[in-house]
Amino acid sequence: MSDTQATGFFTDTTVCIGCKACEVACKQWNQLPDDGFSFTGRSYDNTGALNSTTWRHVAFVERPVPLEGQITGFGDFSWLMMSDVCKHCVKAGCLEACPTGSIIRTEFDSVFVQPDICNGCGYCVAACPFGVIDRRADDGRAWKCTLCYDRQRADMIPACAQACPTESIVFGKLHDLKERAAQRVDELQAKGLTGAYLYGADATDQPGTQGLNAFFLLVDEPEVYNLPPEPVAPGNKVGASWRSLAGAMAGLVLVASASVMSSKVTR
Repeated sequence: MSDTQATGFFTDTTVCIGCKACEVACKQWNQLPDDGFSFTGRSYDNTGALNSTTWRHVAFVERPVPLEGQITGFGDFSWLMMSDVCKHCVKAGCLEACPTGSIIRTEFDSVFVQPDICNGCGYCVAACPFGVIDRRADDGRAWKCTLCYDRQRADMIPACAQACPTESIVFGKLHDLKERAAQRVDELQAKGLTGAYLYGADATDQPGTQGLNAFFLLVDEPEVYNLPPEPVAPGNKVGASWRSLAGAMAGLVLVASASVMSSKVTR
C-alpha cells in the first residue's frame, strides 16, 4: 500500500509532557484493565512497558545532561518523554510468524491481531523486534495496539491521538505525516537541537522492517528510549540461516571424509 493511502502515527517526543492522557484514553476506549498502580522506581513511569493490557506506554527517561540547544532550568539534567506504541511495521515479524492467520494487515495498512483466531502459540511474541506484542495470562492470546481499527472504520481518529493535548501524537496519512515530520526536524535543527532525527520513517533507514507506520522524532540514540537501533524482522534472516546451515553441513561432510580417509591410512 502506498503512503498516500496508509495511515499511521507520527510521535514527536520533543513536545510530549508526560501527561499520560494517551495511556488513559487507550485503556478507556479498548476497555483494558489497569496494571496494578505499582511503583516502578523509574521516574514517573508506573506502567513500565508495553504489554497485553497496556498498548500505549509513556516512558520517562532521566538524563544527567541538559537538553541540547535549550535552557531547562534544571541544570545538568533533562527528561526525555516518549509515548511508545506498536510500530505497525511495513515488514511485520509478528505477521510473518503467525501460523493461524490470526494476524492480518488491514485496509489501513495497520497490523491487527484477530483474537477469535489466535491460538496463543506465542510465535509472534518472539518474532517482534520491538518486544511489543504480549500474551495475556488468563487465556494466553496475543494482544497489542490495533491502531484503533474500529474507530478508523467509523471515520474517527485513534483515541490516543484524540486525547493528546500537545499533538505529540499525530494521526493521519503516512505521506502527510512524513512531510510534517521532516519539516519539524528542520525546524528543531535550525533552533539548535541538531540531534533531532526521525526513527523508522524511511525504509532506507530501517531496512530490517522496511520502515514503520508508527514512527518517532527522537533527540538521542534509540537505545536511550529503549528502542532497538537496527530492528530486523526474523524473516529477513532466513537466507543467512540457510547459508549458515549449509556451511555447517559442508564442514561436517569434510570432517567425516577426513576421518574415513584417516582410518583407511592407519589400516
